[in-house]
Amino acid sequence: MNKRGLLIVVSGPSGVGKGTVLKKLLADNSDIVPSISATTRAPRNGDIEGETYFFKSVDEFKRMIDNNEFMEWAVYNDNYYGTPVKYVNEKLDEGKDVLLEIDVQGALNLQEKYPSAVYIFIAPENIDVLRERLIGRNTETPEEIEDRINAAKWELTKKDKYDYVVVNKIVEDASDEILSILNKRRD
Repeated sequence: MNKRGLLIVVSGPSGVGKGTVLKKLLADNSDIVPSISATTRAPRNGDIEGETYFFKSVDEFKRMIDNNEFMEWAVYNDNYYGTPVKYVNEKLDEGKDVLLEIDVQGALNLQEKYPSAVYIFIAPENIDVLRERLIGRNTETPEEIEDRINAAKWELTKKDKYDYVVVNKIVEDASDEILSILNKRRD
């Protein structure tokens, strides 16, 4: 019988490099799998049912909400997104660690329902470095960057509510630090 896996919840400000750090972590660790969200948005080119997302109609999604089939869910740009409890529990029961990358508000809500999960906040070195990263992405207007900086300032006030804070200065180091945290929690 496999030992049950860990539920890993990771948050951090936009532009902090979460995606890059977590991509490296997943590439280096086959026992960690990403959570797959359900969504009502239309599939895009390259999306694969059950790998990228579980695609649902609005009616299906609302039925799942009514049946408490989500760990958490939210609406973004008129589409529903949620983390299916069934999928996560299946992977945890297989002994896999499940990585859930969600926003701070979602993570804080999960802490009440899943207190034994590992909560990790990925932080920038400082706000100036975060601003430079956002500018360097060249994907947002100056106004959008300021909105993200203001959101980041609020998110950083919540980092103490996480079990661990990992500063992403060097991607490899941040990934290694997260793996070290997980290895300690597995023991």
